[in-house]
Amino acid sequence: MVPKGKLIIIGGAINTGSFAETQFGLPENMNFFERGILKRITTESVRNTESRFEIITTASLMPEKVGEEYIKAYAQLDVHNLGVLNVTNREEANAEENCERIKAAEVIIFTGGDQLRLSSIFGGTKIHQILLEKYRIEPVVIAGTSAGAAASSKNMIYQGSSKDALLKGEVKITGGLGFIDDVIVDTHFVQRGRIGRLLYAAASNPGNLGIGLGEDTGLYISDGHVMEAIGSGMVILVDGRNMADTNLTDVEMGQPVSIKNMVVHVMCDGDVYDLKDHSLIIHHPKAAPIA
Repeated sequence: MVPKGKLIIIGGAINTGSFAETQFGLPENMNFFERGILKRITTESVRNTESRFEIITTASLMPEKVGEEYIKAYAQLDVHNLGVLNVTNREEANAEENCERIKAAEVIIFTGGDQLRLSSIFGGTKIHQILLEKYRIEPVVIAGTSAGAAASSKNMIYQGSSKDALLKGEVKITGGLGFIDDVIVDTHFVQRGRIGRLLYAAASNPGNLGIGLGEDTGLYISDGHVMEAIGSGMVILVDGRNMADTNLTDVEMGQPVSIKNMVVHVMCDGDVYDLKDHSLIIHHPKAAPIA
């Protein structure tokens, strides 16, 4: 079944119309522009600036500060029907009051922080079930930045250093929130050199498309399978479906992993990738005339 909801996943540390958090959850470099990613989230919602927004700050170490910054940012876009929901435990994720707020929301945004908090606090709760159902049958916009983006897929990377990522066992994968299947998402991708994490994830789960989101960059996903790159940076796709060979199951834990014939694509703003037929259409903007 084609979901009626829209999914927007963002790489983090966003400078042009979205939100910036360091790896410690501290906001820095707050610059919001109308044509940025927050604006796109707004225009894709059912009632534009009148839509009901809920900002879920559960992943962040500084939820109050993060919530305040989203309120300020959206005020610049003339969005005022907005609430901040900091669910801190599974009891709160099952609480009727919080469930009613999610039911009424037309835009839900998961902030950055620790994606394991999102999966462990929300997984299998009433809020999680409401979100999955809304995404399936309503034109809701569900967005996530950094940890919120990483947790959006069925499988989720939650740990693994960049420099040792291609050593067996370094990259840790668990279940995410499951809004989209057959992909695995990594964030802050280019800036933190995480290509090894995604190569390892794709080699160990070759049926899943690896998605590496650069900072200030995202994917707008409609119909559950049409992915449009948005923002100022790059999206790296790692496709392991035609991987020819790997020694992953043969080497000992902590040993380097070999991979043969992994396909990599690079997407920029306006490019579109279809998850159904694995086709990439590159957007060719017209070059400005030379004065």
